[in-house]
Amino acid sequence: MQPIDLRQAMAQSYPGASLGRVLLVGSGPGDPELLTVKALKALQTADVVLFDTLVAKPILDLISPLAERMHVGKKGYGDTRPQDEINARMVALALAGRFVVRLKSGDPLIFGRAGEEIDACRAAGVPVEVVPGITSAQGAAARLCVSLTHRHEARRLQYITGHDTTGGLPQCIDWKAVADPQATTVVYMPRRTIGALAAQALAAGLDPSTPAIVVINATRPNERMVATTVAALVASVAASETPDPTLVLIGQAMARAVLPVVAADVA
Repeated sequence: MQPIDLRQAMAQSYPGASLGRVLLVGSGPGDPELLTVKALKALQTADVVLFDTLVAKPILDLISPLAERMHVGKKGYGDTRPQDEINARMVALALAGRFVVRLKSGDPLIFGRAGEEIDACRAAGVPVEVVPGITSAQGAAARLCVSLTHRHEARRLQYITGHDTTGGLPQCIDWKAVADPQATTVVYMPRRTIGALAAQALAAGLDPSTPAIVVINATRPNERMVATTVAALVASVAASETPDPTLVLIGQAMARAVLPVVAADVA
């Protein structure tokens, strides 16, 4: 396979452009071996990398030593820079002629605010492209060796967020869809709202015995997983007592999951 020259590829996409460019790059859920080849090439050729708190250190270690690094925060319920400030910095760097990589955990296009950053680039006339990453739901499912869809048990897959811009449970969730016994639902960032979410789903008709798996730090060395049910979900999340990235997988297909054995389990 011929090596990919991202600078040249983007220059060809935008002939005659004298300004810099932005590449939104997904770093995946944490395991550096899940990084795409294109993402790795971007990290090795960028002039500047704006990275989020949740990007794993082994992935940050792959950034070219010649690139400038800028930490811009972005962690659920934690300290962070305003999105408008991130947009402005990213655009200003590109307008100054630099190749900017906006490095995000997971996939930029799934709860990664990519839409706002793409809009900011387009409004400023800055060339922008996206390198997708493996989202944490896929990483967790792979570790569990379970399919998120199954022709007998899960004909639909849906991703929902556990909090809105105010930090509360979103009011626009389709609870009938969440209660669908033929769906797998993955809840991102659910720690503070899981009680209300479970209550709403049960009220909408979701079977309390529906399998659920709590996943913390998916694919990372400190990964933790708990198999439970929707009825016991609140207690399971509360027992984890962690501020780390958490997601919950809900659905009948999760009964097929095999929790990975870690060193602590066999010590």
